[in-house]
Amino acid sequence: MRPALLALLLAMVPAGAGAGAQTEGPAPATAPASTASAFGQYAPPKQFTEQVTETFYLPMRDGTRLAVLVARPAVGGKAAEGRFPVIWHHSLSSTQQDGDGVGPRKGGFSSMPGLTDHGYVVVQVARRGNGQSFGTMRGYHDRNEAHDAYELIEWLGTQSWSSGKVGQYGCSNTGDAAMHAMTVNAPHLAAVFAGCFSWNKYDAMRRGGIFAQWGTGPTRTVEQDMAVPPVAGDEGKVLLRQAAEEHQRGVRLFDVWNALPYRDSFSPQLQSTFWFEGSASSYKPQILQGKVPLYIVGGWRDELRDQGLIARMNIPGARIVIGDWLHCENEDFALVQEAHRFFDRHLKGIDTGIDRDPPIHYFVVGANGSKGEWRRAGQWPLPQSRLVPFGLSAKGLVQDKVFTAPFSTAFSVDYTVKPCPEALSGSRVQPCHQPGQGLSLAGKPLPRPVEVTGHGLADLWIAADTPDANLFVYLEDIAPDGKIKIVTEGRLKASLRKLATAPWSLPGIPWHRAFAEDAAPLTPGVPVRLQFDFMPTSYTFAKGHRIQFTFTGSDHRERARDPQAQPARITLISDRDHPSSVSLPLVSK
Repeated sequence: MRPALLALLLAMVPAGAGAGAQTEGPAPATAPASTASAFGQYAPPKQFTEQVTETFYLPMRDGTRLAVLVARPAVGGKAAEGRFPVIWHHSLSSTQQDGDGVGPRKGGFSSMPGLTDHGYVVVQVARRGNGQSFGTMRGYHDRNEAHDAYELIEWLGTQSWSSGKVGQYGCSNTGDAAMHAMTVNAPHLAAVFAGCFSWNKYDAMRRGGIFAQWGTGPTRTVEQDMAVPPVAGDEGKVLLRQAAEEHQRGVRLFDVWNALPYRDSFSPQLQSTFWFEGSASSYKPQILQGKVPLYIVGGWRDELRDQGLIARMNIPGARIVIGDWLHCENEDFALVQEAHRFFDRHLKGIDTGIDRDPPIHYFVVGANGSKGEWRRAGQWPLPQSRLVPFGLSAKGLVQDKVFTAPFSTAFSVDYTVKPCPEALSGSRVQPCHQPGQGLSLAGKPLPRPVEVTGHGLADLWIAADTPDANLFVYLEDIAPDGKIKIVTEGRLKASLRKLATAPWSLPGIPWHRAFAEDAAPLTPGVPVRLQFDFMPTSYTFAKGHRIQFTFTGSDHRERARDPQAQPARITLISDRDHPSSVSLPLVSK
């Protein structure tokens, strides 16, 4: 940060915000051997049992005031003397509300402020245009937010109660904010713990070129903003109302994304090709230059699970844990303990054993007699998995065959499709099987358990009677009693089928550049080849169960359908000139 600007920020902090002695805090103890390598169970003794907090506004370079909450370890009701590492959260409010996107589970991201017990200062900052902060949100994770993160990190790293080591955490929208903080090379940023974020926003939010994503960011009314607790000194909510009214000048994110059908679409509202501006992937060279350690959290039932795995491939040294979790949830896993182990290593220099762990921890759903089990890996995709093709036939799936006999079947597309009871809603929304919808092809009952771990691939030929069509394919598990469970899915807009080489590393999956010039309309009745990936999974099909693929042209999660991509029927084709198959990454035992 420029010296003059840093001095201005320090001068404008309210009295007491930088209180504390200049001596170093208590020397951290070496992690006990019993916890040094205990994945998800790190639990050294507490150093403190009290916490004090204060809230205030901090001005940014353009004068925009951001709301800050600082929680510090305390003794006898007063802030503990000494300097401590800082962990902060670039959130939607400074008081961590339920709608801020860090998950509802206790023991998860929302419990991070409890790390003051272990000698950390924990800080919450409402991003500009959100919560108690002033300003107007421009898009979602633009460079304004990234530059705010730089200023905040440098401010946090130079306070009298700070050791100079700053870590950042977040999940969902705040996980994205943490990733963007890695793009500005703030000298005091020393570690990032981020979950359920997008590596590339187009691939995450318009997966396969289709707007079938739940997330379009916060859009809150003045009344909703007025419901959050105000900053200290603003008990009458005068400043909060001013901030809430400024927020309303922002452009509704749904309208922005709906107007950007291609990766290179220009946003007139934001005056940029915003898929590029808002993607962490666009700043890969800056991230690599910063060399900040990164720990990623994902879930096999989260819409963004592939994004974390791809980010790990592109950021050397990054770690990842993926459980059988929904968006920003972690069930009974001790997530804060694992974050604590990570931050103790990189912010306090303690040998917690984390450096000796393989970088990938993943849960295999249905393994170990259906209980599931945790496994570790050094690389992804797993070297022991192999892509096995399943050919399509009139009698169902044929394993290890790309083509068996000519096959052509048309299925109707129902655009009135509604979610089934188990689909959930909001950030937890899931695809669901709709009986009688689309075309379902199943294999024979399995003679033994089959593990699928990795990214499935679809290589399909279709024809339609419209200039475009959306194709969804679900991998499903059919139990002996006929109950159907969706394991994972893939999708692609037919007009954006052209393949290209991605500007970042991928786990052996197809990539579509999806520029406007790449769009290729369909000719009615003429077959076209669609190649795309399934979102990754780790799932064991039990003995006696059957593997099924269901093909549809619509999905209840679609946010805004393209009128050019609504055929009445889609024809799925497989013959010698147009061999169709779906391949799954089966793990050898």
